Amino acid sequence: MTPAEATFDTAAFRKVLGRFPTGVTIITAGTSEGPVGMAVNSFASVSLEPPLILFCAAHSSTTWPGIRDAGAFSVNILGRGDEALCRRFAGKDVDRFADVAHRHGATGAPVLDGVAAHLDCRIEALHEAGDHVIVVGRVESIAAEDDVEPLVFHAGAYRWLHIDD
Repeated sequence: MTPAEATFDTAAFRKVLGRFPTGVTIITAGTSEGPVGMAVNSFASVSLEPPLILFCAAHSSTTWPGIRDAGAFSVNILGRGDEALCRRFAGKDVDRFADVAHRHGATGAPVLDGVAAHLDCRIEALHEAGDHVIVVGRVESIAAEDDVEPLVFHAGAYRWLHIDD
């Protein structure tokens, strides 16, 4: 039996998915040619024991091969005020790390200064899924700032959640 063809187009599918608010991250890695990074909102926890996370990378991404080949990456979780940083890492043909302060995490991957939180990971597994690859990472180190309002992407716009005490 063959799967039924979709009765909707890609634009309609994107619009529906846009109704689901997501957090915003920047995935970074160190390569022999310098640091690389890309904005990603397809990030999720997988397991507490062992500590595993996932993100999805498009096969068409020019950044993904560098991250894959590095074997390690940092998930930089963005907060309120990081919209411009996210746009930079989502853009094309731009030096994404120009004037962006960062340090090396436990795996050697760049950790961006001032982010809400970060997780340093090594690639655990790769799973092909349509036009993307699901990247499972084993978490080696973590850090988080207190009282940072998270950056959220919803319906094509950046938003943030107010934290009430």
